Amino acid sequence: MALMEWQATFETGIEEFDEHHKYLVYLLNLAHDCVVLDAEPDEVQAVISELIKYVDYHFSAEEHWMEMHNYPDLASHKGEHTALTEKVFAFNNDFMNGKVDLSTDLIQFLMQWVATHILESDARCGLFAQQHRL
Repeated sequence: MALMEWQATFETGIEEFDEHHKYLVYLLNLAHDCVVLDAEPDEVQAVISELIKYVDYHFSAEEHWMEMHNYPDLASHKGEHTALTEKVFAFNNDFMNGKVDLSTDLIQFLMQWVATHILESDARCGLFAQQHRL
């Protein structure tokens, strides 16, 4: 069962962002399933690797869009992306070295971060796009 459901309130109005966000929610639910079902470490690593790759892809796409459209809060938004990326990379390194297990606490933290980021920071991008008819 999904821990986080996609909601219409997550929509930014920027179709590319919204599709990316839906896939991120899917990956986070997949990671949650790994915890609940006590998946094998290789399966967990595959999900974490996909999550890392997709987060990097998504953040790059968002930042590129913001640069192209002279988004005024680009620096702040990039800072949020960098902070999460560093936490995810640190967790991945610890996981690969056997220092931590994937836990529901981590998944809930990530889901909360994603939801808050979408509803606040990315929503401001959507408003900017709407105001500038992008």
